[in-house]
Amino acid sequence: MNHIWSNKYVGTPFDDFGRDLSACDCWGLAVVVYREELNITLPDYLGYGSTEERGEIAALISKHNTTAMWVPVTGTALAFDLAVFRRGRLATHVGIVVRHGLMLHMAGEDCAKHVDYQTGAWGNRLEGVYRHVEMISRGAI
Repeated sequence: MNHIWSNKYVGTPFDDFGRDLSACDCWGLAVVVYREELNITLPDYLGYGSTEERGEIAALISKHNTTAMWVPVTGTALAFDLAVFRRGRLATHVGIVVRHGLMLHMAGEDCAKHVDYQTGAWGNRLEGVYRHVEMISRGAI
């Protein structure tokens, strides 16, 4: 699969707790992409402002506490898998895999962009890659 689908999200402005194409944060970008491209509804997680809440979110998709919604990817990452990264001591940043090694993500107050997630600033922070169970059950992979 080519990554033309992801081009329409490049340049989406950053906004903490944003959940639509007018502006979003990293999780909001995942929410929008999953809704528009896969017709999968992800939880909004609009209350993750405190350290305790960020810990809860990190646990939801961490390799140590895999949920029924996410399955760890042990081989090649595919389009729409989520790459999960540490920020500080918690895994609280996500990017949407475009193809193995390339993700669409939003960090800080920058806009959405494509970056290599295996090298550079993100390579040593990668905690794991996860696939949504609906992608598996629909045979979308």
